[in-house]
Amino acid sequence: MNKGEFVDRLSEATGFTKKDSKKALDAVIDIITEALKNNEEVLLTGFGKFETRSRKATERINPQTGEKIKVPSKVVPAFKTGKNLKEGVRESLKAVKTSSGDLKIEKE
Repeated sequence: MNKGEFVDRLSEATGFTKKDSKKALDAVIDIITEALKNNEEVLLTGFGKFETRSRKATERINPQTGEKIKVPSKVVPAFKTGKNLKEGVRESLKAVKTSSGDLKIEKE
């Protein structure tokens, strides 16, 4: 689902116009983004928690040249799923092995 499809579903679920639904979604995204920029957690009970995490500096190998490169430390956004979201997905979907041995997701 892309942003446009999400706005359509939000509009149907709330009775808002598509324009108001897009405005509401953009506001939620902006609020979460601003909170993370200020190193604040955003906890949506049952859904999950948006937070920032620090990554330490590492040394990697450039696969094209084989040369070692240093990757500096950085801060990244992260999302940890809530209990209700995990359980809802687990109840609706299952992982099934294909004939080639790969896993695919199917609706229960």
